[in-house]
Amino acid sequence: MRRLGLWLALLTLGAAGAEKYSGPVPPKPDLPYLLHADNLIETESAEARQQKRKNDDVYIMTGASSPARTPLAEPILLMRSEKIMPQDLELYRLEVRGGNRESVFPQNKRNWPRSFRLVVTRLDERLYRLEVSENLGLENGEYLLTPRGSNQAFCFTVY
Repeated sequence: MRRLGLWLALLTLGAAGAEKYSGPVPPKPDLPYLLHADNLIETESAEARQQKRKNDDVYIMTGASSPARTPLAEPILLMRSEKIMPQDLELYRLEVRGGNRESVFPQNKRNWPRSFRLVVTRLDERLYRLEVSENLGLENGEYLLTPRGSNQAFCFTVY
């Protein structure tokens, strides 16, 4: 009898932890969306232009600021995955120079810009939540999410 009670308690705990996600779902696949309460804001999607400068690879985004904006220092993004694996996304800060946003990657990999930590949580079969995991959050500025080894870019501004 005691075993039956323990077994039922474990089943109840398992069922409570398996709640189905009921929040907003991104309408387009493979595009991260900023989550603001129950509203989704599409990140700016573009191809970063690659340029060689001396011993550096520079990735340039047109325009001084992204139209996708968030006031949150620790933004949460949702993504419905079809081709892009959210675990492959890296987050970098962009510097504004000459009216464009850019990130410099020196040939010496020790001096590469720091990629911010992302926590990826699976919410549903192909739905993922991406959370910036920094102690003090992100500073105000321009940011870029990119799949590792790709020039595809998803940009947003923290203000």
